[in-house]
Amino acid sequence: MLIHNITARDLPDLWFQAVHDILEKGRKFTIDRGSYKGQNRLEYDYFSALVKYPATQPLLPDIPASCGIPNPVEEAYIYGGEGYDRSYIEYLMTDHKEPGESYTYGERLTKVPIRGEKLDWWLENNSEIMDIKDIDGKILFKENNKIYLNQIEWIIKTYKKFGYRNNQMVLQVAHPSDIALLDPPCLRSIDTRIQDNTLHFIIYFRSWDLWGGLPANLAGIQNLKTYMADEIGVRDGEMIVESKGLHLYGYAEDLAKLRCMK
Repeated sequence: MLIHNITARDLPDLWFQAVHDILEKGRKFTIDRGSYKGQNRLEYDYFSALVKYPATQPLLPDIPASCGIPNPVEEAYIYGGEGYDRSYIEYLMTDHKEPGESYTYGERLTKVPIRGEKLDWWLENNSEIMDIKDIDGKILFKENNKIYLNQIEWIIKTYKKFGYRNNQMVLQVAHPSDIALLDPPCLRSIDTRIQDNTLHFIIYFRSWDLWGGLPANLAGIQNLKTYMADEIGVRDGEMIVESKGLHLYGYAEDLAKLRCMK
């Protein structure tokens, strides 16, 4: 397997380098299952990147007018606006879920049910196993007589209370039972590290659409990182991003060649 690694200045630079390189470094596969089954796509064997200044504006790709193609992501898609009932920020940072959706990233991050043995230990006040916190309506809350936790607020409070050298603070999206879904979450986890008084994110996607998915996902996740850094009281830092399935669908290959002037 070829591990393709790049260092990018900001998010538009990351996107351009990844699009440019996949045209030469990607391998063509036929999709056996899932989205676009039966079609071809270019895919990296494994992709990783360090983004030095992901908070630099603009967050979305730079498409010169001379290319004659639209930006793969509209700003209104990220922040809300005409034509969009829900912004990507809302999808990522709130528990709102539309009928027919099996999950949202925001639900997984902000409304995690405490159940099974964990609930038993919680009700027993077993502080040798559980990090017992009070139900405050923000970090821990009750709904329909069930207890839920907000991972984002939990991590913010833990860093503020106990300090920064902590390797436990991972925003988890994946559940083991997701393997039974026809379309399980692509984003699996957002790991966090505070180093030199700066919050960094380490992000892993199992599968990742390069043309439109990567720029939309990372613009939203960058907004989340900015929020958490501000709440903790540290600087907004770098991103490390990884995927064993970063790919370019067949329909986008010609667009990628136009953007890269190939």
